[in-house]
Amino acid sequence: MKFFKTFKKGVAKPILVGEMDHETSDRLDRINRELREGFDFIRPHKKSVTFFGSARLVEDNPHYKWAYEIAKMIVTELGYAVVTGGGYGIMEAANKGASEASGVSLGVHIKLPHEQLVINKYVQKSIICNYFFTRKVILAFSAEAYLFFPGGFGTLDEFFGIVTLVQTHKIPRVPLILVGKDYWEPLQETIFKDLYEEHGTITKKDMQLYTITDSPEEILEMVRKAPMRKE
Repeated sequence: MKFFKTFKKGVAKPILVGEMDHETSDRLDRINRELREGFDFIRPHKKSVTFFGSARLVEDNPHYKWAYEIAKMIVTELGYAVVTGGGYGIMEAANKGASEASGVSLGVHIKLPHEQLVINKYVQKSIICNYFFTRKVILAFSAEAYLFFPGGFGTLDEFFGIVTLVQTHKIPRVPLILVGKDYWEPLQETIFKDLYEEHGTITKKDMQLYTITDSPEEILEMVRKAPMRKE
């Protein structure tokens, strides 16, 4: 079996099976090392909440302000560590709230091709991932609750990934809190009408796996009542 790699001037050279095996082994080693380092990074923090949301939202956006205030309250009133993807927007807001409340503010960053690594200045400790899927696993690892703010494809991917893990009992039932009714309720309407009523691809019970709310008090109470994860 041969595949091809391209060199200068478009000349293709076959990749031999032995070379493929070597590349595969190296990549698996990198993935394994990245996951192990990520678990070791999160594990010392026994109580944590992970924030997800857009990197594009700026400081005067209401969702940015909510993320900042809620992170601050979670640290001040509950003493939990705050974990984010370490970038700008919602991630920066949550790290800022945690840091300014003298709490633990963690970042799990992603290295992107042809882009400068972005680390917001409120991250106290961080780890850098090469792969999106390892980053997602680390962000989901052992948190007591997950807060999802408005975001793009990445945030939706993270939400649907984690709610699927809960739905299929791959992880214990944990609070999945969707903050921002203006963003999440239209999506909920689509889920109800298309997935549940029209096509029957989910059950009514599946829509109870997450909570849409704008109430800081409700969010704090859900986090407070969440059982400690054992992973």
